[in-house]
Amino acid sequence: MSEDILKQIERELENISYGSQPESLYNPIRYILSLGGKRLRPILVLLSGRTFSATNDQNLFNMGAVAEVFHNFSLMHDDIMDNAPLRRGKPTVHEKWNANTAILSGDVMLVLAYQLLAQLPAEKLAYCLDAFNQVAREVCEGQQFDMEFENSNQVSVDDYLEMIRLKTAVLLGFCCKTGAHLGGADPEDTQLFYQFGENIGLGFQLMDDYLDVFGDASKVGKRVGGDIVSNKKTFLLIQALMLAKDNDLIQLQYWLQIADVEKQQEKIDFVTSLYRKLCIDQQARQLADNYFQTGFECLAKLSVGRDKAIEIVQFAKLLMQRDK
Repeated sequence: MSEDILKQIERELENISYGSQPESLYNPIRYILSLGGKRLRPILVLLSGRTFSATNDQNLFNMGAVAEVFHNFSLMHDDIMDNAPLRRGKPTVHEKWNANTAILSGDVMLVLAYQLLAQLPAEKLAYCLDAFNQVAREVCEGQQFDMEFENSNQVSVDDYLEMIRLKTAVLLGFCCKTGAHLGGADPEDTQLFYQFGENIGLGFQLMDDYLDVFGDASKVGKRVGGDIVSNKKTFLLIQALMLAKDNDLIQLQYWLQIADVEKQQEKIDFVTSLYRKLCIDQQARQLADNYFQTGFECLAKLSVGRDKAIEIVQFAKLLMQRDK
């Protein structure tokens, strides 16, 4: 991935036209977008489009900005719901300002996404607008499922996979689909790109769950073990509840009842060791790899040939190997 492309993506985000007053409404937007991140979504838009068009079309950068602004809007609101103190190693917006400001600034980010979308050519707008409306609704559905899982003891692996498909994977599918469409792909290739994006999105989120437990805090930008502390229903915990037997299950259920701050590290240590004992760490990585491979198989069916998609394949392989 060219550094020049990343720099251009950053410039596009920096050049988004905001309002000026009140500053307390717009500064949180500038702040969350300035925290960086992988810029995964605009990169996927761009590389999908470049599979079919040799030029870095401004429409691709506009759509990439739509996806990144919407993604950060959802993060701003998710952080409030999760009461998360950090985002990319920095204070979340509701911690730096307050929850009401974060809600309102997030609302404005959604409006900004629509304003950016409206800059697309008329002949491309209807398709991309329909796709955006669908993915925006699906992401909200996924977040609602995620919140409901917090108070449910009946969450299956299939339930969880459907939740992360909606909350995370469909947005990556949207990026690949709209990028391909803007690049001139036919409907069949556009759908293959959507399936590719959705599958690598599932793999990406499973890796995120894995890294929350087994990653390096200095690299992932948040506390390792946060999902364990909050009893978050991830693939790892669901599998542990299904596979643990006898004393292991008793101990796991005991720690799930513990909310004492002073015992958080002890809880993290026990659950992490249980995941390793039951080989759930390996299962999570294998399942993630399976989804990535399914995504690659979609690109192998492209009418233009997989060789045309070499840039996006290489980028997806980097995501498979990431440590943050």
